[in-house]
Amino acid sequence: MTTPTAKEIKAMTDVAGVPVDAEVAARIANSIGPAFQGFAPVAGTLPFDLEPAGFLLVQTVKAST
Repeated sequence: MTTPTAKEIKAMTDVAGVPVDAEVAARIANSIGPAFQGFAPVAGTLPFDLEPAGFLLVQTVKAST
């Protein structure tokens, strides 16, 4: 798991339809970076691994079986 860069944040916000300028993307990257670093030791071991859509999909499949 890597901390997203300002360039990656900019691309994600553009795709989401909420574009931000480069300065805002940099501030977002700087503010969420510590959270990514804090979870690095357990990355890949949690059922909710920083990707909520997949987590919901798995929970829905488990619930229906």
